[in-house]
Amino acid sequence: MATLFIADLHLHTEEPAITAGFLRFLNGEARQADALYILGDLFEAWIGDDDPNPLYREIAAAIHALVDTGVPCYFIHGNRDFLVGKRFARESGMILLPEEKVLDIHGRRVLILHGDTLCTDDTEYQAMRKKVHTPWIQTLFLALPLFIRHKIAARMRASSKAAYSNKSLEEMDVNPQAVVNVMEKHRVQWLIHGHTHRPAIHSLQANGNEAFRAVLGAWHREGSMIKVTTEDVKLIAFPF
Repeated sequence: MATLFIADLHLHTEEPAITAGFLRFLNGEARQADALYILGDLFEAWIGDDDPNPLYREIAAAIHALVDTGVPCYFIHGNRDFLVGKRFARESGMILLPEEKVLDIHGRRVLILHGDTLCTDDTEYQAMRKKVHTPWIQTLFLALPLFIRHKIAARMRASSKAAYSNKSLEEMDVNPQAVVNVMEKHRVQWLIHGHTHRPAIHSLQANGNEAFRAVLGAWHREGSMIKVTTEDVKLIAFPF
């Protein structure tokens, strides 16, 4: 058996091929897993669990169908869907995890997170992240009418794209020392994350020994998953 990890699907109504690929994944490979972990940005945007978008209900039902077969599904919030709440968790059967979680998987101690907190060189983003994760700001936002939340979210996405166009790839990638720091904080030799859309398995030094950072790819033109078994850890790309 295997434990599966995915991230950065960015599901939205304008990309039906990605949605179809995810639904096939849930009905296929995921059914054979010990567990499925979604490490953030499952959705392109999330303005509240009360959004009646039919896509969200479809995804919730599909994940719940997987859970009903006996495969637990866990979720860590991303920078796009950090407002996914308890209501959607109940609808989908997902278990919400903290932003940093250590797992013991097939003899490996593995830290999982979304990955945006590791991009410490992007100080502008980190300042914005701190602001939008302020509890009272989230409460105020979720109290607004849906149509206003949609407008705010669209404006924020446009601003984000404009900001990224003026930043270097290095600035938006993880900071190597931040990676080592978080791995030593949790005393792990394996780290799995998404966010950067740069799929690879990197070797580094942490806790005085060789360590590994596995990065998930985004679901743009193909799917991406990390499969952890007793034998190894594999980064796998697959067609929708």
